[in-house]
Amino acid sequence: MSKLALLVALFVWVMSLPSLSRAISSCNGPCQTLNDCKGRLICIKGQCNDDPDIGTHVCSSGGGGGGGKFPPSSSNGCEAIGNLHCKGKSFPQFKCSPRVTSSTRAILTNNDFSRGGDGGGPSECDGKFHHNSQRIVALSTGWYNGGSRCGKKIRIRARNGRSVLAKVVDECDSINGCDKVHAHQPPCRNNIVDGSNGVWHALGLDIDVGEELVVWSDA
Repeated sequence: MSKLALLVALFVWVMSLPSLSRAISSCNGPCQTLNDCKGRLICIKGQCNDDPDIGTHVCSSGGGGGGGKFPPSSSNGCEAIGNLHCKGKSFPQFKCSPRVTSSTRAILTNNDFSRGGDGGGPSECDGKFHHNSQRIVALSTGWYNGGSRCGKKIRIRARNGRSVLAKVVDECDSINGCDKVHAHQPPCRNNIVDGSNGVWHALGLDIDVGEELVVWSDA
């Protein structure tokens, strides 16, 4: 093969490689343009997230909906009461959550509690928005229990051994969703602890992962 042909072949091979000049972000990862986000995610306020116009549910933030990698729990006879149909998909609805113990298994998701964030409206407990640096959470409808845990602390323990105390400020609605109030997110699964950035950082977890298995208890 001539030197020219070799150079052309090398050039074509290099051009076919993925660009290394820009990191491609997953859910909640940093972005500046649409091209910074993986797949069908779009860049919203500097973070990669689902596209509400086409109804993608790749990310779990702001509701821990049915599109996540971990399923809802049917333990202790907690079964779905129905299904909510939206964006061409069906999402189970729950009034209940698994029984709370000294080590209740849950799925930790990430929520934006600030005004204009993907958490939707203000927090149910106090009708306010919150800074994401605060260690705060929203709980699935059954665990929220009509607001009985509002303002109270829960202890969350990650698989890496770290734990954090977080205050309950909101409900992760397991019945309603797919509307403006819920930031067009599907209903929450029944075993969600929806934590702020402050909670994730305190546990030493990577927010870009989207979901982590944890255990929690009343503090």
